[in-house]
Amino acid sequence: MRDVIIACDFKNKEDLYEFLKPFDGLNPYLKVGMEIFYKEGPQLVKDLHAKGFKIFLDLKCHDIPNTVESAMRNLGELGVEITNVHAAGGIKMMEAARRGLDATESGKKTKLIAVTQLTSISQETLENELLIKENLADVVKQYALNAKAAGLDGVVCSALEAPIIKELGLLSVTPGIRFADNSVDDQKRVATPALAKELGSTYIVVGRSITKAEDPVAAYKRCVKEFC
Repeated sequence: MRDVIIACDFKNKEDLYEFLKPFDGLNPYLKVGMEIFYKEGPQLVKDLHAKGFKIFLDLKCHDIPNTVESAMRNLGELGVEITNVHAAGGIKMMEAARRGLDATESGKKTKLIAVTQLTSISQETLENELLIKENLADVVKQYALNAKAAGLDGVVCSALEAPIIKELGLLSVTPGIRFADNSVDDQKRVATPALAKELGSTYIVVGRSITKAEDPVAAYKRCVKEFC
């Protein structure tokens, strides 16, 4: 069930399609995030689906329950494989998100996951800026418990917290993946594909280690070999 998801953080569809040319026949799992979605809109997702790509639509919805439910009703029509909300919105908001997706037949098939804490967040940031004094791993676990109570399928967390999520019987989608010889950039809680596999991640999301590689296809295949 494990899979590698490429984070397609490109500024427009032209750059994305240029990147995907060498992947012809591989059809990797793709993460479509805010940067490119806000530029190209839902049509990009429809076009990628038509080409045979599986999609993780990473928009991290976070608002009052009614607004999130309405947004998810619209997103459900796209029939993506995975989409997400912020767990910080609370159980009622996450329940509303699930109701919104379930309002469409295609949305019922979409796995809904919740972002616990971004992999750019450190314990220091959690305490000093967000005024959350609990241990970061404990915060992630509580958010995951809330997601489970709301009927979600899993969470976004770092690979370091994947064992906690596995114990709860949830999917873990883990960004912050780097090869051992890569820079960590702006990430704080990072792991290699091999470590993520060892820790029990269900999916890894890999961006710059693939998209900025000299040979992106080779980097992708390396990820698959080490993780899957």
